[in-house]
Amino acid sequence: PESESPRRTIRRAFVPPSAETAVSPCYANTSLKNSVSKPQSGIVVLDICSVTWLSPRMELCSDSVVATLDMSQNKSKDEEPFNSDGDYESLPPHVSVTTHMTAGAVAGILEHTVMYPVDSVKTRMQSLQPDPNAQYKSVYEALKRIIRTEGIFRPLRGLNITMIGAGPAHALYFACYERVKRSLSDVIQSGGNSHLANGVAGSVATVLHDAVMNPAEVIKQRMQMYNSPYRGLWDCIRTVTYTEGVGAFYRSYSTQLTMNIPFQAVHFITYELMQEQLNPHRHYHPGSHILSGAAAGAVSAAITTPLDVCKTLLNTQENIALSSMNVSGHLTGMANAFRTVYQLGGLSAFFKGVQARVIYQMPSTAIAWSVYEFFKYFLTKQQLPQEHEAGPRPL
Repeated sequence: PESESPRRTIRRAFVPPSAETAVSPCYANTSLKNSVSKPQSGIVVLDICSVTWLSPRMELCSDSVVATLDMSQNKSKDEEPFNSDGDYESLPPHVSVTTHMTAGAVAGILEHTVMYPVDSVKTRMQSLQPDPNAQYKSVYEALKRIIRTEGIFRPLRGLNITMIGAGPAHALYFACYERVKRSLSDVIQSGGNSHLANGVAGSVATVLHDAVMNPAEVIKQRMQMYNSPYRGLWDCIRTVTYTEGVGAFYRSYSTQLTMNIPFQAVHFITYELMQEQLNPHRHYHPGSHILSGAAAGAVSAAITTPLDVCKTLLNTQENIALSSMNVSGHLTGMANAFRTVYQLGGLSAFFKGVQARVIYQMPSTAIAWSVYEFFKYFLTKQQLPQEHEAGPRPL
């Protein structure tokens, strides 16, 4: 009150300077910014009808303002692992399907495009009987030689069909995952996090994802191979359809599912486990999403490499390998693929390209999760009511 002396107000309402950070951020951006110029140093005093501070020269300043404190935001850094400079708010538990699909589509396209050259190397390294000019010792050596002998754009061959397939495939993938995970978690853990729900949700989402992505994978891998006979995307589609039929685009679907269901189950379980440790409050935190995604990608990629080798063989129908095994026509079925791989190269053949696969999956999965979480956060905030920006009402 104005009738009281400033000395009495200071003694009664004294708050340490660190409490500045406890003022609601949205409120501070409106009332405080327009009403009072905060000192760079000194003592801050807050009460219900004034903000008063003592400047370094001991001059008393005051402006009439209503301030509210939200002490729940003034947490120590020890309480929240990976606490970032910005105060991120938890995402609402029920985000719209459109938000998940949009975020998933953007994440999927970026995931496949950023590391695409490494994926091209992986396809070639998984060749069971490669041409002498296409035998590589490492990912770096492979990329350098491909660019030098075949041109700078050769590692990007097949990128166009990958982008066309990745958008809708990942939109369905993330939307299905979030919906199934939430439904199962409500049943199994009464709304809490359930590793079983995460694994099942990832597996169900994979069925939809692969139904869209499998034809794109067939075309992509045929264009990535050394001495690929196809002039371009449409030439590959026409030639495969004419010579092998439409079924060729789904010849590896069962193997793809057999690989991707355990891949995604391990992937999501690992990601959620990492999030429990690094981001238990489930706030939007880029660092935790990147680390969790990279770890999930590395573990799941290494475990499922044998199945990926078989999938590559079914997709590419490698002529030299099939001819040496006296396989007439086209190789079909996961069991035949396993048998062919083992007969041509033994157990070690099942881990061809494992280095390139892990190098590709770690950053790709980190990119996918960080971009997905960012867009989910961004799109959700756009949908929230504008009341948060108005701040608390004056008392």
